[in-house]
Amino acid sequence: MTLDEFEKHTAKAIRRLPKFFRDKMQNVVVLVADAPTPAQQRRFRGALLGLYEGVSLLDRAAFYSGAMPDKITLFKHNIEARCPGPAETEKEIRHVVMHEIAHHFGIDDAELIRKGLY
Repeated sequence: MTLDEFEKHTAKAIRRLPKFFRDKMQNVVVLVADAPTPAQQRRFRGALLGLYEGVSLLDRAAFYSGAMPDKITLFKHNIEARCPGPAETEKEIRHVVMHEIAHHFGIDDAELIRKGLY
């Protein structure tokens, strides 16, 4: 899949989020990178599919004013390596987008697992 196609699937996944979530997302950017940086790879180990970096909506307070946008990065090569074809890749992109946006809303991995969403 080309980078352009991957980015279009990512944008489509964001557009398909429930309106409630789209309306509540604040100061967040979603990017696509080929792969994690060496530092990200060392920190998170394994095949990192996506990464949320920022301050979740639950943790924002007065100090948050003027902050740089939160960043969600999808790692194209790692996602594609898990998927046998384009349909599976598109489905995985949707899953990773939803997972990382959950972090933006303050839902951690343990809670995602408890709710059966991981």
